[in-house]
Amino acid sequence: MHRRTFLLAGTSLALLASAEGQGRAAAAPQDAAAFDPGALRRMAQELAQKPFLAPDGKLPEPLAHLTYDQYRDFRFDPQRALWRDQGLLFTLQLFHRGFLYTNRVDLYEVVDGSAQPIRYSPDLFTFGANPRPPEGDLGFAGFRIHTPLNRPDYFDEVAAFLGASYFRAVGKGQGYGLSARGLAIRTADPSGEEFPIFKTFWIERPHPGVNSIVVNALLDSPSTAGALRFTIRPGEDTVFDVEATLYPRADIAEAGIAPLTSMFYFDANNRVGVDDYRPAVHDSDGLLMWTGRGEQLWRPLDNPRDLQLSTFSDTNPRGFGLIQRKRSFATYDDLEAHYERRPSLWVEPIGDWGEGAVRLIEIPTAQEIHDNVVAFWRPAQPLKAKGEYGFTYRLHWGPGIPPTGGTAEILDTRSGSSGQDKNRLFVLEAAGDKLKQLPADAKPQLEANADQGKLLNPVLIANPETGGWRISFELAPGDAKAVELRAQIKLGDTPLTEIWTYRWTP
Repeated sequence: MHRRTFLLAGTSLALLASAEGQGRAAAAPQDAAAFDPGALRRMAQELAQKPFLAPDGKLPEPLAHLTYDQYRDFRFDPQRALWRDQGLLFTLQLFHRGFLYTNRVDLYEVVDGSAQPIRYSPDLFTFGANPRPPEGDLGFAGFRIHTPLNRPDYFDEVAAFLGASYFRAVGKGQGYGLSARGLAIRTADPSGEEFPIFKTFWIERPHPGVNSIVVNALLDSPSTAGALRFTIRPGEDTVFDVEATLYPRADIAEAGIAPLTSMFYFDANNRVGVDDYRPAVHDSDGLLMWTGRGEQLWRPLDNPRDLQLSTFSDTNPRGFGLIQRKRSFATYDDLEAHYERRPSLWVEPIGDWGEGAVRLIEIPTAQEIHDNVVAFWRPAQPLKAKGEYGFTYRLHWGPGIPPTGGTAEILDTRSGSSGQDKNRLFVLEAAGDKLKQLPADAKPQLEANADQGKLLNPVLIANPETGGWRISFELAPGDAKAVELRAQIKLGDTPLTEIWTYRWTP
């Protein structure tokens, strides 16, 4: 929660800046009306023909100046949950406006093709020691979805939509970690990032006995409007089928499709300047990519000294995601955060996405409360004003990812001084079926290279403790300011492991 609030503070400022000199959007939800996915796309297309209006962020005192601790006492009454005691597999709870979440979000329940507004009332909430808000239609900040995820007699929180176009979810037995967004625009651009918002949601009442729920969202920003439809299926992996249609108001050269946002503070690949009792702290430890050519790339994350941008060009990617591979408590030794329970998030494109690149942005941070890692797909061609662009994809939230061909994985990346000047020693651990199934007399080869400096003493040796193989080498960087490293185990021309790729900086 702390990390999200830091991030969304910037979001609120960005939206206020973009709204300078403009009017405010209408606040009150409309009465019942017919609704279907086609109507949502028409609304987005019509919205894109009009100037952007900033969301309604005005709140009466004292809601306008709540502290974090005060806002935490604003709790939805679970006895008032939507669909409670109706024999459905889902209930809906709502977030009150306040603290950083001042923007009004209109919510509708869709039943048999008719959308009914979900009306605000202070009776839906308890407020702890805080005074009861004044009467009036204050609206909501977002919502969360509950379902019997971990046991049949209790409705767990499985997903939440709160703040700008952010949302997150968990699989069975997991706690919240990284987030996704509806769209990213100009991320890490010196001119400033634009944060699209979800301004209205239409949540379809689930059918009895059906373990899926549909959320429709109207997206808006100075540069674009959009319609997004999420079909959510909770489980061991919680899966979102996403249909996104964008209608740009202006040309968007730096669009981020299926953006993911996470946190990486430190691990064994980089503990420089870290004084912490824990061995590692992160929501995700690497970017995994399955290219259109069938290659699998693994890029361990870093907390760099300076902002880093990495680009992985591709055509029709099969998937990419921010992954939390290390799943043992001993890796983190944190009884409160339990980073070993944080979900991985895998993006599976549906259909051809054409030419573009997966972009990875790593931002320096001195604390674990900040989300400092962003990954998304950037189309090679700009999104043109007055055009229509559709992207369909599947999001997998869970402990692992769908199978991607069976190659062995690089499970650990460690780095330290080699004892020789500025040289660095790298030790990688690879494991997986393709390595375990090697004949006893097989002689796999290590392919490793660096674009600058020199690689010294490369070694590939079987590791009986893991049933895999250990890779080690020294990097002599010389005067290089950044070195791109690459390593893979092969048997002849056959890849046995994914391609490990890493950017070293001083």
